[in-house]
Amino acid sequence: MARFSRPHRPHHQPRHDTHAFSLFLLRNTGTHHDREMIRAGTTNARYLGLATVLLLISAHGHAARIDHLQILDSLLKKDYDRRATPTNHLNNATTVQCELYIRSFGSISPVTMDYGVDLYLRQKWQDERLKHAQITESLDLNDPNLVKAIWKPEVYFPNAKDAEFQFVTVPNVLVRINPDGEILYMLRLKLTFSCMMDLSKFPLDNQICTMEVASFSKTIEELRLEWKAEKPVIMGKGLRMPQFEIVRILASNCQESFQIGNYSCLVAEFYLSRSVGFHLVQSYLPTILIVVISWVSFWMDVNSVPGRTTLGVTTLLAVSSQSSGIQSGLPQVSYVKAIDVWMGTCTAFVFCALLEFTLVNYLWRKPPCTRPLNVARGSAVNGEALTRSASTGLIRRTPQETKMCTSTEVGIASAGFETRPCRSSRANKRQRQSQQILAQKIDERARLAFPVAFALFNVSYWLYYLK
Repeated sequence: MARFSRPHRPHHQPRHDTHAFSLFLLRNTGTHHDREMIRAGTTNARYLGLATVLLLISAHGHAARIDHLQILDSLLKKDYDRRATPTNHLNNATTVQCELYIRSFGSISPVTMDYGVDLYLRQKWQDERLKHAQITESLDLNDPNLVKAIWKPEVYFPNAKDAEFQFVTVPNVLVRINPDGEILYMLRLKLTFSCMMDLSKFPLDNQICTMEVASFSKTIEELRLEWKAEKPVIMGKGLRMPQFEIVRILASNCQESFQIGNYSCLVAEFYLSRSVGFHLVQSYLPTILIVVISWVSFWMDVNSVPGRTTLGVTTLLAVSSQSSGIQSGLPQVSYVKAIDVWMGTCTAFVFCALLEFTLVNYLWRKPPCTRPLNVARGSAVNGEALTRSASTGLIRRTPQETKMCTSTEVGIASAGFETRPCRSSRANKRQRQSQQILAQKIDERARLAFPVAFALFNVSYWLYYLK
């Protein structure tokens, strides 16, 4: 019986070998999804070949990275002193380039005179001791032990009142070692900086707040700090402050001198302009309305004493309460602020309106001039008997008198007394009418004088403090 064998197909063998090798790699290094695809037989030769190449590259890169880390460990263990600067053997100062990336810029408090920021501090320097020919790629490491093992510039923030290092969710620190020995050291900090402000033009003021970075232990002969050449201070995208606008940022170098030596430092100056919108709505417009309301009394009748009195006192209390509310959010400084000038002037206008009503009401209700005659009890003037009241000292006429004395001066020189005029009822009426006319004229002139004076004050105030 003849034997029949299957025809030999050599072209199937490479696919079987590739499939087996890919299955072996995926079984050991691949994902569960890849293994299932191999088992289901849904992959093709192109996918298997690509997967094989990627896995080989990944395995080679992982192995290379392990080799780089081992080389780095050997460099740190071999003659590496983290206490010495990278250029200590050259007797030169190590240059460190600094950069600030500000993630958030908190509102500046005029009471405590400080502000909070959340920033990234990036420092870059050259350390030839970590340069190796077999390190061919940059190593990004965030191991705290490695950070402690290498030399780092010991910098601090001189004008910082409080500082926190970010630990969520891991310590926010990164060390990047480039093949040429360049090191990038980056860490995230939350800081509160002091900002000494001049509030003489508050709330129309401009302020300059600074961030200072300085060397703590290394003098300028050992460590020199420099800003990055381009954009040393970068603000986060969409960063805004509620009360200020950043006009410009000026970065400069400085030097601190102490008895023990000179130290390198950096200063970033933030030129801030206060936004007046909040204070315009909360302070200026309400006080303007209060002052204008106090002028309503000029159009009210003089006889409406309760209404005008209530309006004047109410507006005076309102502007005083507004001034107290504004001052509660400000520090107690010894100089006059712009808001003090405004609130004081508005209070003066309201108070003057109340004084104007007091003067008008006095003139409207002032009695005619009735000065007592300095005559003796029982004296006779032009044949009329005059008597002086013992209790009040005023002149009383006898019951027989039916007519008031004329306005002519009555001489009683023979009795040795001073003579004074005595007005008739018609003269008293004319005097009263003239006083009421004067009171009305004061009201009419106040209707124009107060708005004009307040407008002139506004023009001079805004021109002076906004220039």
